[in-house]
Amino acid sequence: MAKITKDEFISALKEMSILEVNELVEAMKEEFGVDPSAVVATAGPAVAAAPEGPSKVNVVLTSAGGNKIPVIKIIRDLTGLGLKEAKDIADNGGNVKEQIDKEEAEAIKAQFEEAGATVELQ
Repeated sequence: MAKITKDEFISALKEMSILEVNELVEAMKEEFGVDPSAVVATAGPAVAAAPEGPSKVNVVLTSAGGNKIPVIKIIRDLTGLGLKEAKDIADNGGNVKEQIDKEEAEAIKAQFEEAGATVELQ
């Protein structure tokens, strides 16, 4: 197998979804027995001093993008709302989930981004 450069690796990472990056991190943990995020956390005082942020966040849809149907389906699956209510959120934006764990919110954000939507975590 040919060795890839750091720049090639970073370029490949930029094209991955959040879920794919998460799978890569998990694979690195299994293969090398090391958590890559732990290495970054001990990199220096500037990283260690960075604020953690809130542990509970809101997932806010800001734009459904060009293809709303997959976004409406995701909203319905996550919230249990009816078609009209889910379509209203897709059209106008708004809170999809409130006060959930940051990890769960990141996974939800990745789902929306794969469907072409824009989401903020607040």
